[in-house]
Amino acid sequence: MKTILALIAAALIALPVAAADKPVRLILVGDSTMAQRTGYGDALCQRLAASLTCINLAKGGRSSSSFRAEGRWDEVQALLRDRAAFSATYVLIQFGHNDQPGKPGRSTDLVTEYPANLARYAREASALGALPVLVTPLTRRTFAGPNLKNDLAPWAAATRTVAQAEHTLLLDLNDISYSAVQAMGQAEADTLAMDTPPSAFDRTHLGPKGAAYFANMVAAGLAKAVPALAKGIAP
Repeated sequence: MKTILALIAAALIALPVAAADKPVRLILVGDSTMAQRTGYGDALCQRLAASLTCINLAKGGRSSSSFRAEGRWDEVQALLRDRAAFSATYVLIQFGHNDQPGKPGRSTDLVTEYPANLARYAREASALGALPVLVTPLTRRTFAGPNLKNDLAPWAAATRTVAQAEHTLLLDLNDISYSAVQAMGQAEADTLAMDTPPSAFDRTHLGPKGAAYFANMVAAGLAKAVPALAKGIAP
């Protein structure tokens, strides 16, 4: 199994030291698998202690391109400029699902646009004093016989490459979520989905059980990748 968490040494050296009288802030940027009601983002925020301020700005249907085009990244940058009340800010950035082909107005080219978009997010967050954490896309949960499909593997690989090139922290959620879902099988994986009529059932979005399950996974990954956050993550 590939390395679960890739921690770039240069970024680790640059970790800010939290001031005792100021909270640490965590901003979530991504698509529906991180967003309210359909993803793990809110469940992750609920896992955090009062010493961590968590803001979930992920939005369903957004890609690394459309999130910026709609002005949503402008909102993130405005928050980053207003940082006096926080000892440190971490920005979790997860895209890929809507960057895939066949989604007009959202899809991006895997070789040119997608990596450039992620790199730009990371650079701009760093320039405003934040520490970006690139997150590889959460796996979908559709099996072909006994094997879980991983149609997001190329986007996960591109994210890893960008993290290495930009000396940015990486949380390899695709790797660890794929391994976990593969181990549980289709029947158990389907219990992580949203409670919808059969005609609307999908294996991408998350119900309460799935949100809690993957929030725990992300929380554990953050505690390992960013030791400064560990004390603020509930066991």
